[in-house]
Amino acid sequence: MDILDVIKARDPAQREFHQAVEEVVGSVQPVLDRYPEFRKAAILERITEPERVIIFRVPWMDDQGQIHVNRGFRIEMNSAIGPYKGGLRFHPSVTLSILKFLAFEQVFKNALTTLAMGGGKGGSDFDPKGKSDNEVMRFCQAFMSELYRHIGPDTDVPAGDIGVGAREIGFLFGMYKKLRNEFTGVLTGKSLGWGGSLIRPEATGYGAVYFAAEMLSTRNDTLEGKKCLVSGAGNVAQFAVEKIIELGGKVLTMSDSSGYIFDEEGIDAKKIAFIRRLKNVRRGRIKEYLEKYPQAEYAGIDQALDYNPLWDHPADCAFPCATENEINQKDAQNLMNNGVMLTCEGANMPCTPEAIDIFLDKKIFYAPGKAANAGGVAVSGLEMAQNSMRLAWTREEVDNRLKTIMRSIHSTCLEASEDFGESGNYMIGANIAGFVKVVNAMLDQGLV
Repeated sequence: MDILDVIKARDPAQREFHQAVEEVVGSVQPVLDRYPEFRKAAILERITEPERVIIFRVPWMDDQGQIHVNRGFRIEMNSAIGPYKGGLRFHPSVTLSILKFLAFEQVFKNALTTLAMGGGKGGSDFDPKGKSDNEVMRFCQAFMSELYRHIGPDTDVPAGDIGVGAREIGFLFGMYKKLRNEFTGVLTGKSLGWGGSLIRPEATGYGAVYFAAEMLSTRNDTLEGKKCLVSGAGNVAQFAVEKIIELGGKVLTMSDSSGYIFDEEGIDAKKIAFIRRLKNVRRGRIKEYLEKYPQAEYAGIDQALDYNPLWDHPADCAFPCATENEINQKDAQNLMNNGVMLTCEGANMPCTPEAIDIFLDKKIFYAPGKAANAGGVAVSGLEMAQNSMRLAWTREEVDNRLKTIMRSIHSTCLEASEDFGESGNYMIGANIAGFVKVVNAMLDQGLV
C-alpha cells in the first residue's frame, strides 16, 4: 500500500497534512531509487509520523469573568538533527492537520538552514484579535502551564507565528520562568532587552527576498526595477516589502483578511512605515491605507470569485506572504498571463499543487516556502546560539549571517536539483536536500 494511502486511511480529515506529504514524497522518489536502504528502513513511514503529539485543554477567564476553553497543541515531529524548533500559532483556523503540515514542512526547512534544529509546530484555536492585553496574558499563562512540561532549551524551543508576537512570547516566557525557576533560551522571538536577537522580526521577509535575489542572480538579473505583488500585511509581508524597496523593486500590492490594496505609484519606504503603524500599533485594516493615500485602489474579498484579483495585475515577481493555498490554479495562470517571472513563497505552502505545476511547467522561478522563508527560523537558531553564549550580536552581524544562510540554502537546493536531473527545480532540490540530511541522521541513530 502506498504511504500516502496509508496516511489518508489513518487520518482521513487531515487534508493540509496530506498535501504537504504528497509534495515531499513525490519529490524524493529518485532518492529512494538511488538508496534502496532508505525503503528497507521504512524511512517514509517513520518520517511522516510525528515523534510526539501533545493536545491539551486551555481554560482561561476573560475580563468579564467568563470562562472559555480552547485547545492547545504541540507537534514534535522530528528531532534527528537537533531539538524540536518551530512556531506557535494562535488563530481560529488552527487544527491538528494544519499544525502537522507545518511541523512536517519545518523538519526540512530547518535541515536546510545548516543549523542543528529538528522540526515542530504548535499553537491554539484561540484568537488574540480583539482581546485585551490582560486576556491575552491570562490565556498565555494557562497555555504555558501545560506546555512547559514538554519543552526546554535542549528539547523543544518554540517561537512565534501567526497571532504570536513579542507580547505573547513575553507572557509565555514569564510563565515558563516562574514554573521552572530558570532563565533559559526556551523561546525565541523575545524582546531585545531580555535575550532577543536583532533582525529576528525582519528575518522571514528579508530572507525570502534574499532568496529571490539569489535566484535572479543565476540569470545575471536583479530586483532593480521589478514590479512586485505581495500578499499579506503582517510581519513577513511588511519586511519583505521593506527589503524589496531597498533592493530597488517596486511593490504594488498588500492585503489582509478583508481585502487588498493596489498602489500603481508603488508602496515606498514612507508608505510601508505607515502600514506598519496601522497594523502593529493601531491593529487597523488595510483599507485604511486609502485614507492616507487616496490614489490607491482597494478591493474587498469576493467569495463568488474563484481567483484572487490581487494576483491579476501586470508584474514581474510575486511574493505570497499571507497564508496556505492562497494561490490556486487560476491565480497562477493569471500571474503567467501578466508576465510574472518569479514566485517566492514567504508564507508556508501558499501555492496549491496545481499552481506549482503551472510554475514548473512554464519554467519560471518558483521558490518553495521551506527554502525561501527559512530565514525566520534561521535567525531563531542564531538567537538560541546567542542565548547559550549569553551574547548579543550586532544588527549587521546577524544580517550578514542571514544572507550567508539564505545563499547556502539556495546553493544547496540548486545542487540537489542538478544531482537528480532536475536542474533549476527548487522545489525538488529543497525537498531532496532536506530529506537526505534528516534521513542520514535518523539512520545514524538507529531505530528510535
